[in-house]
Amino acid sequence: MQELHVEHGAPLAPLTTFRLGGPATRLVTATTDDEVVAAVREADEAGSPLLIIGGGSNLVIGDKGFDGTALRIATRGVAVDGTSLELAAGENWSDAVARTVEAGLAGVECLAGIPGSAGATPIQNVGAYGQDVSETLTEVVAYDRRTGETVTLANEECGFSYRHSRFKQHPERYVVLRVRFALEDADGLSAPLKYDQTARALGVGTGERVPLAVARKTVLALRASKGMVLDAEDHDTWSAGSFFTNPVLSEAEHADLVRRVHDRLGPDAAPPAFPDGDGRVKTSAAWLIDRAGFTKGYGSGPARISTKHTLALTNRGRATTEDLLVLAREVRDGVHDAFGVTLVNEPVTVGVSL
Repeated sequence: MQELHVEHGAPLAPLTTFRLGGPATRLVTATTDDEVVAAVREADEAGSPLLIIGGGSNLVIGDKGFDGTALRIATRGVAVDGTSLELAAGENWSDAVARTVEAGLAGVECLAGIPGSAGATPIQNVGAYGQDVSETLTEVVAYDRRTGETVTLANEECGFSYRHSRFKQHPERYVVLRVRFALEDADGLSAPLKYDQTARALGVGTGERVPLAVARKTVLALRASKGMVLDAEDHDTWSAGSFFTNPVLSEAEHADLVRRVHDRLGPDAAPPAFPDGDGRVKTSAAWLIDRAGFTKGYGSGPARISTKHTLALTNRGRATTEDLLVLAREVRDGVHDAFGVTLVNEPVTVGVSL
């Protein structure tokens, strides 16, 4: 193994989609699994705080930066064997989805355009437009910092739930090295469409299949219309995508929300409601944000709500992380005051908190 590539006082903002955050004391770039493991072991043995960076699409780094070792995972590798797919953690996720579509394999086509790396997808149980990676992911290969060993975790060991996993629950324990998927050969067709908006855009009903390339193209267009496809010239994409997760409420919490909505918006108003099992109800963070008065483009400073989607908080080019957090707290607190629901941030915060 060649010597690790190390930079001192390296800026981290360029490695994030927010383009925010101060420098790292030490930045290590690893291009192989062995280098990733070596860098993690070195940091752990030295007692250095460790920050893992993949595509940087889910990070909010404080303006003071990171006092420790930032490890940028830049591993590469795509292997398709029949309907099986294996990706190195550093592979660009959106590019990998395009490869599966070219190979005629269904199962992740509606996750096109999601920024970030393949290794990050199981951590958040990334999902969009009716698909979650947990539906097709079979195994995660990870370095276990507690035992000092490389382990392979089957899907059922990953603790997947809505935007959550074992890896997110124990962020200091696992470093993802590889992800494996079982996809479907449906003769060039997509998986059955589950998301109403996608089906409507395609002019078909939910449960139907369409050509893979058409499904991917449609999802990319839908994401772009919401500023959710990275574009350096479009400040609406200088974000982490959806900043808040959709709240999952108990029956009592949902009843309280409905009452508050009626009081505020009138008896005919109703918040979106989707059954989530065990009597729980998922509602829409975007709907709550908008109805609380935080509409598209809200804000007057260098951090504002996207002009295309209320769930995206954006850097208009001159923002600091503190500017972003001030806006995020205003939105969170405003929604709570209006509807009694506390929104939870989806991006991981580093050196700061909401």
